Amino acid sequence: MLNRRNFVALGAGAIFTSTLGAKMTFASAATTKRFVFIIQRGAADGLGTIAPVGDPGFVSQRGALAEDFASAAKLDSMFALHPGMTTVAGLYQAKQALFVHAVASPYRDRSHFDGQNVLETGGTSAYALKDGWLNRLLSLLPREDKAIALAATVPMALRGPVEVASYAPSALPDATDDLLHRVASMYAGDPQLHGLWEQATATRMLTSDMAADNGRNAAATGDLAAKLLSAEGGARVAMIETGGWDTHAQQRARLGVQLRGLDGMIAALKAGLGPLWNDTMVLVATEFGRTVKVNGTGGTDHGTGSAAMLLGGAVNGGRVLADWPGLGDAALYEGRDLKPTMALDTLIASAVGSHFDLTGAQAAAKLFPNMQASRPIQDLVRA
Repeated sequence: MLNRRNFVALGAGAIFTSTLGAKMTFASAATTKRFVFIIQRGAADGLGTIAPVGDPGFVSQRGALAEDFASAAKLDSMFALHPGMTTVAGLYQAKQALFVHAVASPYRDRSHFDGQNVLETGGTSAYALKDGWLNRLLSLLPREDKAIALAATVPMALRGPVEVASYAPSALPDATDDLLHRVASMYAGDPQLHGLWEQATATRMLTSDMAADNGRNAAATGDLAAKLLSAEGGARVAMIETGGWDTHAQQRARLGVQLRGLDGMIAALKAGLGPLWNDTMVLVATEFGRTVKVNGTGGTDHGTGSAAMLLGGAVNGGRVLADWPGLGDAALYEGRDLKPTMALDTLIASAVGSHFDLTGAQAAAKLFPNMQASRPIQDLVRA
């Protein structure tokens, strides 16, 4: 059983994997602020989440995938939010949701695993860095306790010199993850098996999704995250892994369920945090976007530019940030993808730097050491 006493005694950091469908990792930091990183594994379709309905090419390029937005309320003169995200729409109206579009990490190929590695390590190429930007962020924060993982493996974003141990409470029903962790440790030094094992476990992550149990698992994950983040002496930083975003076929129905699940997770997180929500920032990001045109099976394939979200009471929201490149064929990246015009690295460094009162240069240099110099994005956090 996970209660406050053993949670704190174990170091107040945890990774939790159970019947809830998604995976969470927690780390303690001596700050009153809360930060949650929700990763969308599988390349979430930014055009299907925050749709550029004001672009003259949107309907013709997207076909049936544009139909969900026919009556959707517009965010501004260009964009509309998927109608399934009612909670997030309310946050936008309350100026607690900020969307960033046509954004991408430095990765420009189409491998989920390589793209996720770049996103989580904060490098400029896959496997160039051996630790994650979230772990490096922890090294900048006042820290009282070590982090700990409850079952499963630690996500790449949280691996690094700030210790994240592992622990599997006996009450957790999913003992298989402990076995997976043991096997991963055994293969860690094997040059041949390590890579194969990493790919196998990453593939397993892509099979879990937000739709499980009609979205109730996603909401339960948000509720549990809120309890652990609001516990006295508990975690202040969390990472939630979500899968199921790889929509190669029948995307319209599939993505709708996924987005409603994510919306339910956010709603539960907000409700569970109560007044702490006002000091919370949630980052939602994916490894890359999807193709602009619909494929032959009603889905989309691996692309480049996508969308990210900043949610929470600490966010200066009610806006969509985008240097919009357009959806005309001539404007597409490599003739098929949304062209990225904003760096995800810059967004993350600017957001967490402002949230934790770090200087922009300090946060950028530590979290993304190989990032090309760029001007921090201002006014992401409520004054």
